[in-house]
Amino acid sequence: MSTPGTKPEDRGDDTAAARAAVASYLAGGDIEWERGARDGEFVVTLPGEHKLRTVVSLVVGERALSVSAFVIRNPDEGHEQVYRYLLRRNLRMPWLAYSVDSSGDVYVSGRLPLRSVDDELLDGLLGVVLEAADGPFDELLVMGFLSSMRKEWDWRVKNGESLRNLEAFRSVLQHPDDPAPATAGD
Repeated sequence: MSTPGTKPEDRGDDTAAARAAVASYLAGGDIEWERGARDGEFVVTLPGEHKLRTVVSLVVGERALSVSAFVIRNPDEGHEQVYRYLLRRNLRMPWLAYSVDSSGDVYVSGRLPLRSVDDELLDGLLGVVLEAADGPFDELLVMGFLSSMRKEWDWRVKNGESLRNLEAFRSVLQHPDDPAPATAGD
């Protein structure tokens, strides 16, 4: 079965053109990437501000460019709050949507027509992926892992360990009797 107005032989041309466009875009930019394990897959690593990095899978298939990136593992708590938050963000997000796999892990993913693949689309698409995975990361951690984070905070305070990786969450984790903020050399 072919797409209306598209002959089967044209799909091969679209696939080749889209693969070439993705490869050219990635090679010409300052983006870390490698070929993936699947046919037509490009694995892109985007640096983050809240997450260390976001790994994105771009797969140029026969009919579409699929994109997928891991956002956060299955929350320990607050599932309803986390999913409601993500569903509301779906309403504002172009091209992509949040989804949950069978383990409860959260991804952002989507599919775009091959004929739309060019530098401008790829630049915008990777920007949307990064904002979707990195932008709400701290909020998602607080909603889905607050109890674990509090245990980690308490253990670190009790044992005199560095709080550096939890500093962004000090306002929700610190107890009134905790020590003053650590210095930059902590």
